[in-house]
Amino acid sequence: PGVGTYNALIAFADTSYIELIGFYEPRADHRWWAPLQRGGGLVDFCLQTDDLAGDLQALRRAGVDIGDPEARNRTRPDGVEIRWTFALARGPHRGVAPFIIADITGRDVRVPQERSHANGVTGVGTVTVAVSDVARVRAWYEQALERPGADVRRPDVAGSGVRFTIGPHTFDFVAPTDGHGPLSDWLAQRGSSPYAVTLTGEASRP
Repeated sequence: PGVGTYNALIAFADTSYIELIGFYEPRADHRWWAPLQRGGGLVDFCLQTDDLAGDLQALRRAGVDIGDPEARNRTRPDGVEIRWTFALARGPHRGVAPFIIADITGRDVRVPQERSHANGVTGVGTVTVAVSDVARVRAWYEQALERPGADVRRPDVAGSGVRFTIGPHTFDFVAPTDGHGPLSDWLAQRGSSPYAVTLTGEASRP
């Protein structure tokens, strides 16, 4: 209510989910409106936290421009109230640094319980983020996570950069290795932002 959007969550067995979002009407002031005008696709990513205040300060100390906590709530059709708090990375940091969320009423109250899918998908594997400045992004995450990243080469996208493992998921922040290729095209059109996601699945499924 009040934000002019509607959404659906596709939840997975590893507790991650993909959020699909649309707009009832034009909202040029909304952080996800501009990417939609360039064709939709991946625009952002979120990390769950059990210490929003602490992680917020860690990201800020690392140099990330992230806003103050914002409280939200809604009532499900069955009458159950859902409450959560989040903090959003801002400006050019959106989609490169995460926004962070803490569930007040519990994640299982907010996220759908149906997490089994006919195609065998069980979760999110690797999130690939196209960036123009690997060193700067690497410094953010190494300071916030208090551990080094690993160098990574991604010939599949003609890029290289740094890899971090956060929970069960892998994050690759990669820049083009030359002036051509899919990452160069993405950066020219979208700027630094999530480029691709691979999904994990049951080995027995085709």
